[in-house]
This record gives sequence, C-alpha cells and structure tokens, in this order.
Amino acid sequence: MLDDTTARTDGTSAHLPAQPADARPTAGWPAGYPDGYAVVDVETTGLARDDRIVSAAVYRLDSRGEVEDHWYTLVNPQRDPGPTWIHGLTSEALADAPLFEEIADELAARLRDRVLVAHNAIFDWSMIAREYARARREAPVRRRLCTIALSKTLALPLPNHKLESLAAHYGVVQEHAHHALDDARVLAEAFRPALRLAASREARLPLLACQPLSEWSDRIVPRSSSGGSSGYRSGSYGRSWRPTRKRPACPYPNPGRYEPGGRLVQGMRVAISGDTSVDRELLEDRAIEAGLHIATSVSRLTSLLVTNDPEADTSKLVKARSFGTPVIDEAAFSQLLQDVQEAAPAPGG
Repeated sequence: MLDDTTARTDGTSAHLPAQPADARPTAGWPAGYPDGYAVVDVETTGLARDDRIVSAAVYRLDSRGEVEDHWYTLVNPQRDPGPTWIHGLTSEALADAPLFEEIADELAARLRDRVLVAHNAIFDWSMIAREYARARREAPVRRRLCTIALSKTLALPLPNHKLESLAAHYGVVQEHAHHALDDARVLAEAFRPALRLAASREARLPLLACQPLSEWSDRIVPRSSSGGSSGYRSGSYGRSWRPTRKRPACPYPNPGRYEPGGRLVQGMRVAISGDTSVDRELLEDRAIEAGLHIATSVSRLTSLLVTNDPEADTSKLVKARSFGTPVIDEAAFSQLLQDVQEAAPAPGG
C-alpha cells in the first residue's frame, strides 16, 4: 500500500521512497505511452457547472505508474460546502482553507506535462478547468485518461465501474471513501497494474484531448431547499454532474446536412462532442440564438458534429463516421456562427 502519512493540508507535498528496482517491470514498454501521469481526485460542493472544489489530491506517477510524490489540500469554496454527508467537509473545516487562486500555482505544477488520470475523468477535469477559468487562468492539462474507459478497453471482469470495484479487482484497500487523498491513493494503486496490463498487450490507451476553458460565466442556479438546510438532495448528487437544461424547441425545420465550405442554415441540428474552449453552455446558447438546434446525440438527422478531438472514439464521433455526418472543430464552428443563413420561408408563407 502506498504511504500517505506524510501528506499535508497546507499545500506542500510529500515525497515517497522509490520502489526497489526488482519491483519494477523490466519488459519492453510501448514507445507511444505518456512520460508521466497525475492521478487526481477532487471533492466538490455538488455536480453542476456552478459548483466548486472543496478538496483536491494529486499523486504524480512516472511513465510506468510508479509513485513519485503526492499532495493534498483543502479549498475554501466561498459558499455552502454542499453534501457534507458525502465528503465530510463542513463550513467550519473549510473556513481557514486557502482559496483556489491560492493553490492554483501548486496544482498547476503537479499537473503540467502529465496526463491527468481520474475515475470518471470528465468530471474532475471539468471542475478543475472551471476553477482555473474563474481565476482567469488556464489549466495546464492537454490530455486525460479515464480509468473507467481503461477498464473497458482491458475488458476487466468488473461487476460495475465504481472505484471500489476496480480497487477490489486489484486488491487495493480503500480506507476513507470520498476523501480526495485516499481516493487518489486507491486509484493510483489500481492504475499501476492496469497500465502494466495495457502495456503488456500494447493496447492503445484511451487518451482524450483536454481543451482548457478560455471563456466562462457563472450563472448560479437556485437550489431546492428540500432535503436539508444545505439545499442539496442526496438523490440529485448521485445523478449526472451536468444537469440537462430545458430550452424552447427550435422554431425552424431541419434543412439537412451542413455542406463543408458553405454556411450554416437556421434549423440545422448540431451536436457537440468533447471539451470546448468556450464553456459548453455559452457555446450552445450562441448556437441557439443563431437559430440552430442543439442535439444531445448524433443520428441520421444530425447536420453537423463539432469536436476539438476528431481522433477520439467517443460514441458521437463513431456514429457521425457511420452516418457520414460532417465534422468540424470549435474554431470553425464559432466562425460560421457569425453568419448563419436564415431559414427558407414556409411554402405559401
């Protein structure tokens, strides 16, 4: 088990002794694998776009999954800490904790030039990217690896894709679930053998590009006061981290597919996959204001798919390729939004 007894809550790091040479893999290693990883876990005030980080932990690993050091800090979210029954952090416990802006440099130093690894990585990455955007900074992460996706790639015989199941598969003992430091430790211990298994098979790692946020706007959504004084409900915390927004139906008929090199036309169905440099909701709002229909999935009726990572094997991209749906990046899409063609008038109108 990794030794985490020297981890501190003041933003400093603890260096762990390297494992003996005979404990390290000696077989060949795929040349295209990353040089280093940052195994990350964050605890938050909730799961929505306006929620904040209350604690963060990072285990830095070398190219073969060996631990180099680890780091942990509390973060004052400047708001209600949310589901204290899950992460155990009260307003009193966080009152003297540093603000995110005060730990941003140290966190950046631990993430820089490494692949961010997390269990359900889109959540941890999104929370980190938003915190940096609020601080008018850019998160120094360019690629991420989700251990759920890695488990699927390796076809591990897991009953489900919970962290506890992955830990049990590799015999890792979880001591304090939903404590960022222990969750990161558990994931680091489970990731090492999974990485070695992938390397032994020369498997392609499920790496995804990360697009740091360049534009962000907080729009606080009122919380329901039912279910406790904190205004959070345990049921809602367990659902999607990005609640569905109800928007009015697009008033224009779908004119068909986008023709590469042409203009967007009002009514076109547009799907977006992966990270965007402009906050996703802002980008979607701009598309809707221009008269486009934002689709949550890709079908034969989809006019266009927007993605900054065209090599990713996301479900939307796989479907887009199978249907022959045009694919463009965010920059091109943003340019096209500036001159959207009006919908054709209805017959007899």
